[in-house]
Amino acid sequence: MEDRNSSPPNVVVGIDGSRSAVDAALWAVDEAVGRDIPLRLVYAVDANTAGTDPHDGARDLARAEVAVRHALTAVESTDKPVKIEVEILQDLPTKALLQASRRAALLCVGSIGLKHSAHGRIGSTAAALASSARCPVAVVRGHDPLRAEQQWVVAEVDESAASEGVLRLALEEARLRGAPLRVLTTWQSRFTDIHDGNAVADGNRLARAQLDRRLAQWKKRYPDLDVRAVAVHCSTLNFLTKNAGSIQLLVVGHEQAQGITALVGPPGYAALHNAECSVLICEPQNIL
Repeated sequence: MEDRNSSPPNVVVGIDGSRSAVDAALWAVDEAVGRDIPLRLVYAVDANTAGTDPHDGARDLARAEVAVRHALTAVESTDKPVKIEVEILQDLPTKALLQASRRAALLCVGSIGLKHSAHGRIGSTAAALASSARCPVAVVRGHDPLRAEQQWVVAEVDESAASEGVLRLALEEARLRGAPLRVLTTWQSRFTDIHDGNAVADGNRLARAQLDRRLAQWKKRYPDLDVRAVAVHCSTLNFLTKNAGSIQLLVVGHEQAQGITALVGPPGYAALHNAECSVLICEPQNIL
């Protein structure tokens, strides 16, 4: 069985012939270049979907080769110094990518595949990988480098020790992409009337001050980054909706309170689809 200790790491991208998968490959180029590791494009041919026609397998393979070639051409057109690996596998897509995640530094997939092109839906493969992969998973929504230049990376943190890993990964992403970092914490109080603007403002200030103290050491380690604390009452999704046009990437822990499905599924998609904001999910092994 493969694991990340038996072979060099890579950045894996799931390819399925969709525009979303090509966007994921383009988004992943900087990740691979920044880590100085290969970019691995993986297409899984699901033999279970083949019909009784003996030529179905050949057609599926030809479709896979076309999809991989298209993604490869798109990556090569960036003219960035990235080493590219290509692999076409005979397996269920989710199973193949979960296996690939065992030796990956990062797994990237498009938010919507060919079979889930309807507005407001996420591909089932992306949702399964976000909850089960053995490495951080990036669910990529669009790729527009010019638009992203002034957009934030946002890290959602809480008081758990796991959030230190989330914050560390978000800092590296912000540095890699030359982006400002906004570190978001939410708070709730059963005694606070959410309709009382003064009480909510006071709660936000207190939570932000506590987070600022926590960030002081990180700001010293990353003096070149614009790092600011943000505190909101109750809902991360409300903040994302309000600031969707300013966010390029949201970094969260695997165990984040509202659940990964809320962010990569329909609720999060509704909040972020206009901004084409991607979501990067840390896996448990990397956030302890």
